[in-house]
Amino acid sequence: MSRFNDFNNPQVAALPAHLKQFIVDQYYEHYTPIDHAVWRYVMRQNYSYLKDVAYYPYIPGLQKAGLTIEKIPSLQEMNDALGKIGWGAVTVDGFIPPAAFMEYQAYRVLVIAADIRQLNHFEYTPAPDIIHESAGHAPIIADKDYHNYLSYFGSIGAKAMFSAQDFELYEAIRALSILKEMPNADDGAIKQAEERVEWQQANMGDPSEMALLSRLHWWTVEYGLIGPLDDPKIYGAGLLSSIGESASCMKDNVAKLPYSIDAVKYPYDITKTQPQLFVTETFQNLIDVLEQFADTMSFRRGGEYGLQKAIDSKNTCTAVYSSGLQVSGTFTDIKTDSGQLAFIKTTGPSALAYGNKQLKGHGKEYHKDGFSSPVGLLKGYDKPLEDLADDELVFAGIEKGKEAELQFRSGITVSGKIKNIHAEGGKTQLITFTNCTVTDKKGGVLFDPSWGEYDMAVGECIVSVFCGAADKDAFLEIALKSQTNTFHTNYDARTLELHKLYQQVRNRRQTGGDLGFLGNVWMMLQKFHHDDWLCALEILELLEQENAEPALAAEIRQFLTTKATTQPEYRKLIEDGLYLIAHPVEEKLAV
Repeated sequence: MSRFNDFNNPQVAALPAHLKQFIVDQYYEHYTPIDHAVWRYVMRQNYSYLKDVAYYPYIPGLQKAGLTIEKIPSLQEMNDALGKIGWGAVTVDGFIPPAAFMEYQAYRVLVIAADIRQLNHFEYTPAPDIIHESAGHAPIIADKDYHNYLSYFGSIGAKAMFSAQDFELYEAIRALSILKEMPNADDGAIKQAEERVEWQQANMGDPSEMALLSRLHWWTVEYGLIGPLDDPKIYGAGLLSSIGESASCMKDNVAKLPYSIDAVKYPYDITKTQPQLFVTETFQNLIDVLEQFADTMSFRRGGEYGLQKAIDSKNTCTAVYSSGLQVSGTFTDIKTDSGQLAFIKTTGPSALAYGNKQLKGHGKEYHKDGFSSPVGLLKGYDKPLEDLADDELVFAGIEKGKEAELQFRSGITVSGKIKNIHAEGGKTQLITFTNCTVTDKKGGVLFDPSWGEYDMAVGECIVSVFCGAADKDAFLEIALKSQTNTFHTNYDARTLELHKLYQQVRNRRQTGGDLGFLGNVWMMLQKFHHDDWLCALEILELLEQENAEPALAAEIRQFLTTKATTQPEYRKLIEDGLYLIAHPVEEKLAV
């Protein structure tokens, strides 16, 4: 990645390093005249249809997000506009891992795929593209209730437990979406990729918190409807950016269900249209359901439940003691006594933090072999160790430079010489011992003096467990990042000539002037690019708007009508294009 560009947007500037790794340059100059024509066609279709079925802020929201009908938006234009409502935008390379996507939302930054769909995926693309991300997600951001939900969802999602299977499914879906966007993808390769996705979906085991949360995200942020059950409006970005599904989804064969926590029971297939959609009466209901689900998650439940989820995830996770001390690492073992959590253990690089800031000298280089510590109350004390005042600590024999033996109710014993006592936020959090031995109630050795100094975490219980490190940047946490790159076309000479024809039409629409040369553009299309229909449609639009060259207009209209009849895959696209020529809409937005 080149030098980081924050677009003079405070939300983008505030992104941490572990999220910046996903950002790519937009390379606006790489968008071709065909790309801009695709954008313009989709946006005109969206405006024509969505003004009647989209949730009310969508149309003014386009302008508030820095979008116009005429051209693909630049990131600078979007950031200038979104910054006024406290959001920002960055471009990434296709799908990014769900945890990272969620965290961007928490920082109030839209993640926008830099690429744009190809002509053969006009109505719907399985890959994220700039139409979906900017024309789908950005306009609704202007609604305060909605963008509060979106950022809150991100903060919840950033803490969700995910599994190795989640990442494997993400990789499979990413690979399939990239293949399907290739202009000349091998059918056998696509079939193999589809089978890989199907196999992953069928072998996920019990869905992780992230998998379940992703379903709530899908049925709201991507495919949500709002309003009365019998007459809802669209607010989901997946629908708002799909000129095919935004129309088909309103038909009776697509079931409309009231949105509730039960939506987590409905998995989804990103490569197919949806058999059912969920309708919420208000955006507040979305927050209520999210709260209901969040109460089941490890970051709120903590304890043995959360730690077992951390062990199962096999990823870097963080356990938070009641003292506020945060332990980050790969959790591999816990011990309980009489139903109470008694001991936790990580293996491999680990770190300690407080308030999501790593404690000095307690990074993963120091705790390179893992970390372990008791949890619970001391024997004979009802008051938690973290809450003992200085004189109470001395009375308990806990004093810097003195030998001490701490006996926990669980039967774990920690004995050695106290080197240091660390406290923050009015609570004791860490006691460092030299020449220390830690044993369990049966005398089993949990720590031997020959292993070095022993840092004992202090806390009556584990109040929270979440995925990822507490201080991600200090931990140098590189989130799981795909090694599968999106496909970028190398255009042959013939296609480059077609680009020039599109550009000539575009120039005339923007600058005005003589229309006579369009006949020559049409002749070149007929001679060398007979399969093209979009450029022909744009020529016809200009001619009919200005009531010029009636013979040429009639010839082009006949060509398009014949193509729609003989090539069914183009029928709806051409007919919708002809409808918009007769019912122009762009004057209200092409600013």
